Amino acid sequence: MMEVTNSNSTSNSCIHISTTTPEIRKSLITVSIIFHFLIFLLGVLGNGLVIWVTGFKMKKTVNTVWFLNLAVDDFLFTAFLPLSVTYTALDFHWPFGNFMCKLNTTISFLNMFASVYILVVISVDRCVSVVWPVWAQNHRNVRRVSCVSLCVWVVALILSAPYFIFRDVGPSYHNKDIINCFNNYALSGDEDTYNETHQAMIITRFLLGFVVPFTVIVLCYAVIIHRLRRNRTLANQSSRPFNIIAAIIITFFLCWAPFHIMGLIEMANHMPEYSSEILDDITIIGLPIATSMAFLNSCLNPLLYVFMGQDFKSQVHKSIHNILETAFQEEEKRSYIYTNATTQNNKKLESDTQL
Repeated sequence: MMEVTNSNSTSNSCIHISTTTPEIRKSLITVSIIFHFLIFLLGVLGNGLVIWVTGFKMKKTVNTVWFLNLAVDDFLFTAFLPLSVTYTALDFHWPFGNFMCKLNTTISFLNMFASVYILVVISVDRCVSVVWPVWAQNHRNVRRVSCVSLCVWVVALILSAPYFIFRDVGPSYHNKDIINCFNNYALSGDEDTYNETHQAMIITRFLLGFVVPFTVIVLCYAVIIHRLRRNRTLANQSSRPFNIIAAIIITFFLCWAPFHIMGLIEMANHMPEYSSEILDDITIIGLPIATSMAFLNSCLNPLLYVFMGQDFKSQVHKSIHNILETAFQEEEKRSYIYTNATTQNNKKLESDTQL
């Protein structure tokens, strides 16, 4: 998701790092590689487990459909993360071709837009359930929620499409042997067009990917909190799912807010009237950190489910239990030729009793 530039572009801090602060650049690269690799492992395993449990082990409900979509979104992003790790490890040399350059960045922003708009519809859903419980009970069902989820994915894909269009590959400004994957907003080579498009992309991303959705979320939860304070019985019934969803939203806000703020600072730093060494230093250090925090969000939701959701924990425990039971049965079949039938049946009975 971090952008780099070449001779046709001046849009990112990575080149600044390589020319002004090589020690900081080296440290940030090392930390980023390790951090992103850990996020990849935790994200793929954690979200894969959530997909398995909510998709195959738990009864389909409105909440499990929401959580399943969040998990699929984060799993898709973390599955592509090794490409970014490789890119960083190769000193921002992109060996995977133009199409994968476009696809990798598009997946990153698809993750951002899909996540935040799934949180929006979850918040609206919770608000409707609290304010109009009878209507919600009669109209909320898995089929309708699945249709809403599909619409969210379509909207997120549309908002991510410009990144597929503008992402490009080209030789680095400082080393022609290094191929950068960068945002080529000036496809015609016009510097003025580049600046205008760059600003439009960042402002649009900030408004549609952060300000507008979180305004809706805050309004929904303001209504929810006001209603729950007036109805203690309803508050007790809604406490656990409310707390889980609220934790997911707060975590998303804390992880993505620095990224959007750094995007605005970077945009200002490339405007002649605001450009300065201070903003340059802030961008050099802050953008990689903010990007890593945004990546981190994709592996945190499974941890929230485990620590806050009793139903999810019980299903995970049961699923692991079934895996172990299956493994024991396979081991018994392999050892059958070395034992007689009576001994085998006794062992199976003893194993089943212990489990």
